[in-house]
Order: sequence, then structure tokens, then C-alpha cells
Amino acid sequence: MRRADRLFQIVQLIRGRRLSTAAFLAERLEVSARTIYRDVADLQHQGVPIEGEAGVGYRLGAGFELPPLMFSQGEANALVAAARLAQAWLDAGLAREVEGALGKILSVLPPAARVAAESQALYAPSVGLGPQAQATLQSLREAVQSRHVVQVNYADVQGRASLRRLRPLGCFYWGKVWTLSAWCELRGDFRGFRIDRIVDLVVTDEQFRLEPGKTLADMLRKVEAEMGSRPSEWPPAETPGLNA
Repeated sequence: MRRADRLFQIVQLIRGRRLSTAAFLAERLEVSARTIYRDVADLQHQGVPIEGEAGVGYRLGAGFELPPLMFSQGEANALVAAARLAQAWLDAGLAREVEGALGKILSVLPPAARVAAESQALYAPSVGLGPQAQATLQSLREAVQSRHVVQVNYADVQGRASLRRLRPLGCFYWGKVWTLSAWCELRGDFRGFRIDRIVDLVVTDEQFRLEPGKTLADMLRKVEAEMGSRPSEWPPAETPGLNA
């Protein structure tokens, strides 16, 4: 890769993330961290408002804009494929947003590239969430974002029902099921709930604050310590100590 291209890619990667470490940038661009330090310093000297420092991470300051980018054929194909998969397994609200975004992506492609992207023989049939589970997922996703306490009537694997007040922290997709990870006020601990086992859901007007020991980051650290593996390797609804 030419150095000019690498500098451009560094800016693209940094502006697409909240914080980018030199190690992350070096891995993505297949260069050394020392090269990233030098390139970032050169970009800063050229007036690119990159904030941060070596050993901490970098982010792009406000007010810096680059011209719109044209997608490559491979990028367009990947986005169309990802959109099709997402529409089959997301809730209705996000699926509509994905459809709108996909339309914008296709609209900027040259005609031949658009036809090639749309004609991919890769599909995701709608055999995922049922209508009730989709509605539940959307309500929970919005409650996570707005930090609203939810009350759920939940049936465990044995069919036993329980009423819970939860602080929803995140929704996780495991290839077959969606789960909600939350702080459970009944148990006074983190718990995982399969969304398709939530019989009834009420999003309350009560909002919660992120408190030390009760955040998603705290839950991930706890699971890592208990399971001795990365968070991507455990489904919370089946993890010892974290099931409902």
C-alpha cells in the first residue's frame, strides 16, 4: 500500500470509531505500531485534527470532513449481503432502517455495480424471530438505549414463570436465539433472558443510572472471570451464575 493511501485509510479508520489504538490501526493496515505513530504525527502536522496520543488511542476532532466515498464492488456486495441477513433477524424497526440505508448505498453505485450487488445469490429467508419476539426485541433494544427499567413476565426452560424488574444492558444474538442481558433487581445480580421466553413486557417510565458494578462492562468482566473465555464464547442465558 502506498503511504498516501495508508494515511487516508488511517483517517477513515479513526473517524469511524470512538477511539482507535495504534495496535488496532497497525493490525488493520498490516504495519508496525511505530509506523502508525509516525503517520499519525505527520497527519497532525498537516492539520488533521487527530486527538490523543501513543499508548492511549486516537480520535478525530470535530469539524473535519472528507468528501463522500464511492464503495468498491466488494464493499457493495458485502453491505448488501449483511443487510439481507440483518433484515431477517432484526426487529421490524431496525429492519426498516436497514432497508432505507441499503437503498441509499445502492443509489450511489454505478449501474453495473448496482446490478452485480443486487444479483448476489445470497439470501436470508424470514425464518427467524416471530412477530411477538420481534416486537419484544424492539422494545428491549429501545429500553437499553434510553435506560428505562423494564418489567417482564418470564418463563424459564422448565416453564416456570417469574416476574422480574430489570435494568436492560444489552441484546445479544447467538445464531439461533436473541437474549437480553440485564441487572435483575430480584436476584441483585446480572442475569440473561431468552427473548422468546418473555411472555409479557412492560417498559416503565423509570430511568436508571449506570452504577459501578451494575454496567454491561462489569457483567462482561464477571463472565470472563467465571468462564475463563472471551465474551463472544458464552450465551448469557446458559452461563452458570448468570441464568435467570
